[in-house]
Amino acid sequence: MVEKNQMKAIVEEGIEKSPSRLKQLLITLSIVALGVLLTIILIKSRRPPQRKEQEILAPLVMVKQLKAADIQMVIRAYGTVSPKVEVDIVPEVSGKVVSVNPELKAGGLIAAGEQILQIDERDYEFAVQQTNAVVADALVRLEIEMAEAEVARREWEQLHPGTEPNSPLVLHESQVRRAKAALESAKAQLATAQLRLERTSLSLPFDALIISEKVDLGQYMVTGQPVAVAYGIDTVEIKIPLEDEELAWFDIFENSASLNGNRALRRKTPAVVKADFAGAEHTWKGYVTRTTGQVDKMSRMIYVVVEVPKPFERSNGRPPLLPGIFAEVLIEGKVLKNALAVPRDAIHDSNKVWIVQDGILHIEALDIVRADRNFAYAMARVDQNATIVTSSLDTVTEGMKVRTQLDQATEGGQLNQDPNEADKQEPNT
Repeated sequence: MVEKNQMKAIVEEGIEKSPSRLKQLLITLSIVALGVLLTIILIKSRRPPQRKEQEILAPLVMVKQLKAADIQMVIRAYGTVSPKVEVDIVPEVSGKVVSVNPELKAGGLIAAGEQILQIDERDYEFAVQQTNAVVADALVRLEIEMAEAEVARREWEQLHPGTEPNSPLVLHESQVRRAKAALESAKAQLATAQLRLERTSLSLPFDALIISEKVDLGQYMVTGQPVAVAYGIDTVEIKIPLEDEELAWFDIFENSASLNGNRALRRKTPAVVKADFAGAEHTWKGYVTRTTGQVDKMSRMIYVVVEVPKPFERSNGRPPLLPGIFAEVLIEGKVLKNALAVPRDAIHDSNKVWIVQDGILHIEALDIVRADRNFAYAMARVDQNATIVTSSLDTVTEGMKVRTQLDQATEGGQLNQDPNEADKQEPNT
């Protein structure tokens, strides 16, 4: 009886909850149906996107204005400074060193004519005294022979008036000549002794810088034994290698005088020597003086000699131009009339450039006569109002449209500068 009552209660409870669940289901279905309906409406009302063709811009290039001018050619080369005059200091007489110049040491400066060292001169003074005595004796003998010759002539004229003797011995002519020869020999011996005495003091005829020395006070020196090495400080020189094409740009062969030429008329080509030394770059003025007279068999280069006068002269804190310094030499060459200086980066296929006229690119060939590390120099045969492209392009065709940096400056109110342009050197003008 109890079980029947429980079953009845459960059935009655399920009947009471059924309408509530049905209501929830209907609400859910209604929401889903509404969402589907809105989706269909949005899909049908959607407009297709408008198509807009993208504008293809012409490539932007950096340009530079071409200007014809008379350009001074400069020949650039490198070389090592070396002394023009370098000598070994060697005594010409033997003896003990009794005096040494305090500047006779590596790096010491000794003026022209200043004593370098003194060799004991007493032996050579005695030699001069001895030869003086020999000269005096020879002079006396000559005077005696000349007096005897005079007596002999008088006696002959008394005994044989108006005649000449058959032998020169009669009048002592041969004896006189022998006495004169003995006197001349004695004088020569005296001059030699005096010269050897002078050579006990060593000096140089030019201002010199001592490179090395190997002599001490009291040391016995032997004739021909080197005591030091020195070089002149009046002039240094630099030998620079040049290709034969570069020789056409300055008058190197006019600098060399011929055997019968007038050295006073020789023309010196100016040059500038640059070197980094003592923490800064310094410059010296020099001149091209000559070539070495031959072509190097290995490199096929010819060496040109540039001389720098007064390399030790101090100016505005500039250090001396010492031998051994590696230097850059800029030789002033000929002037190229009505020429263009084209940056090397703007040259394509060895001689072609890209010219921009009215936004159109043209490919033109130049008559390049010379090139250095920064510029190629060509004769001015292009339109002077044209601009040359200095930047690179992946593809280039004749007549293609381009935009220049000047066009961009007009459109955007700001000029885009080539960052490499500031680092480039100006042409030789």
